[in-house]
Parts: sequence; C-alpha cells; structure tokens
Amino acid sequence: MHFIDAQDLARVLDYAALVNALEVAFRGSVTVPPRHHHTVPVADGQDATLLVMPAWDSTYLGIKTATVMPENGALGLPGVHANYQLLDRRTGAVLAFLDGVELTARRTAAASALASRYLSRMEAARLLVVGTGTLAPHLIRAHASQRALTHVQVWGRRLERAASVVDSLDLPGVTVETVSDLRSAVSDADIISCATLSLEPLIHGEWMSPGQHLDLVGGFTPHMREADDIAIAKARVFVDTYDAVHTAGDICDPLKHGVISDADILGTLFTLTLGEAPAVRPEGNEITLFKSAGTAIEDLAGAVLAYEKMQG
Repeated sequence: MHFIDAQDLARVLDYAALVNALEVAFRGSVTVPPRHHHTVPVADGQDATLLVMPAWDSTYLGIKTATVMPENGALGLPGVHANYQLLDRRTGAVLAFLDGVELTARRTAAASALASRYLSRMEAARLLVVGTGTLAPHLIRAHASQRALTHVQVWGRRLERAASVVDSLDLPGVTVETVSDLRSAVSDADIISCATLSLEPLIHGEWMSPGQHLDLVGGFTPHMREADDIAIAKARVFVDTYDAVHTAGDICDPLKHGVISDADILGTLFTLTLGEAPAVRPEGNEITLFKSAGTAIEDLAGAVLAYEKMQG
C-alpha cells in the first residue's frame, strides 16, 4: 500500500496530463453513485459540509471523504480537508491513500481547464481569477496548460491575499498581477475563473463582453452565487454533470426563478468530450459559462493517474 502525499501529487499530476486523463474518463465507463452530502451545523457561522464520494471503473474503486468548513479562513486554516482511498476493483484491497486536499484542488482546476478546452476561444490570452483561496493558483496553472496566456490578473477582497497568490506563481512569459477594479478586470478578460464562497454575485452580466468564457467553481450550495442572473441569461450554459442543476446556486436559483430553463443547460463534460453538445462558437462572440459542482469521476481519474505514475 502506498501513501501519496501532497508533494508526490504536485510532482506527478502535471495539469496537461491530468486534463487529458479527465477527458478520457468522461468519455469512458465510470460508475458514480450519488454522493453523500451532509450538512453539519455550525453555531453562529456558516454550516459545514461532509461529503463522501465513491466511483469505480473496471480496474479501480475509489472513495473520497471531505469536509468543507467555511469558517476556517478566519482561523488561518484551509476550508477543505479530504482524503482518498484507491482500491483494487476486483479484490477490494487498498492500493493507496492519497492526500485528498491536493487531489481535489488539482482535479477541480483540471476540470475547469478541460471545459475551457471546448468552450473558450482558442486565442484567449487574458485570464482573471476571482478569489484568493487554495484553488486560485491551481486554476491559473491549469488554464495556462490549455491556452497561451499572456496576462493573468487576481482579484480578492483582501489585496494582500491576492498579492500572495501572485507571488506564488512562476509562469514564464506571462504577466501576473493583482487588480482592485473588478468591473474593469471582468470587461477586459477572455476567461474569468471564480473560486469563492460568496453568497452574493460578484460577476455582473452588464460588465461582460462578447466572446468571454466564465468559469464558476465556487458556489457549491443553493444559497451561494458567484454570477448574477444577467450573466447567466447571457451565456451558453454548460455544467460538469447535471448534479450542478440541483446543488449549485448559480444554476438552480436562475432555474427556480425562470431566468433560464432546463433547455438552456446545453451540455456536460460528458457530452462535450463525446462531441454530442451543440456547436459552441459558430461566430466566436458568444459568452460561454461552465459551472463546476465536482464529481467523483474526476477524483478517480486523478488518483489513478498519480498511482500509476508512482508505480513507474
């Protein structure tokens, strides 16, 4: 049995390879039972979440357990803790324990980058990342694996945290900087990637420009919103899986209020990778939107890639 820690995962899960592994997984045959999603009440604060996410294919079986603690930021702690067990599908024997936080961050960012492969313009060069948490540098590196970025801006409510994200990056040939004027930054970006726990929309549709791609990664409960109704209504909407329709506020809230209908959800990572989704950019000026809710397929694909690379 192997223990694959965060440093191991950082070494073996380069984003280009991980994006390709996710693409293969979404095209393949993976069983994903409904994930267990439990609300853990927190006195005088935002409720916490316990997740249990199993998945298996013909060779491997994996189980992730994760906690999402919105109050941890005030304690200087990560908001997500997780671990992953990879088992032999035939015998049930445990093959590896993996650091679930690093695995989750990398596979989440890679899923957004996979969506960008299909939904953003090929010539997209300017990326705006909204949010300064654990995911921010992962999203930047993942998006950079798919598009020839020349300019990256990072916005956060606290400028010093945005500066910390910028300082952590080394992207040759790419200008990386903080930005304080969110409206202007949104208007100028080619790709906008949001990873926050915001309860109120940060991205406003009236700020957006033709041809942009909006990547919404946070907002994992029905009460969270990263984009307003105008942004949602303007966009051609895609999700990682249809679970997002029921769990993510940026999708279920506009559906509930008639801003969009079920017919406006144009596809998933399954239909995109299989070529079954409708044409995305016949004129090149549509606004596209990808809402990520997370799926155990991504965890399994990342864990298998790491395990097999560690095996040599």
